[in-house]
Amino acid sequence: MGIAVFYHLTQSSVGQTAATILPRAYAAAWRVMLRGRDLAGLQALDLALWDGEDSFLPHGMEGGAQDGDQPILLGTGAIGNAAQALMLVDGAETTPEEAKDLQRVWVLFDGYDEAALNAARGLWTRLTAAGLAAQYWSEQSGRWEKKTEKPAREV
Repeated sequence: MGIAVFYHLTQSSVGQTAATILPRAYAAAWRVMLRGRDLAGLQALDLALWDGEDSFLPHGMEGGAQDGDQPILLGTGAIGNAAQALMLVDGAETTPEEAKDLQRVWVLFDGYDEAALNAARGLWTRLTAAGLAAQYWSEQSGRWEKKTEKPAREV
């Protein structure tokens, strides 16, 4: 059982935050499913990953013949690449059952969007109630700070 890490975005964009997290996951040899709800937003992230200034991250959009081989798979559906980690953007969801088998779940949400805040709070409640460990990080001060943490527990 891994940990769910919630990122309250107030200074950085989803793309900037993903570009910080994904290379670390790739270096750790984790496969990642990046799940969103908005296809246009995922296509923009896809382009940003192809045009990365510092390094290229091998990835693909869901629906291709090679989904299962992608180290990073972007899509709206179920994990299709045997991922050890899941990144949720644009209000995408996971369940405790799905999350408990992953090394990491990252939840990136817009700190200025009340609906996004409420969705993240609800997901935090569901995941921690199921016994998953969770951390909440905020960048309101201008740099990332861990604001709270809940350890894993048996349920």
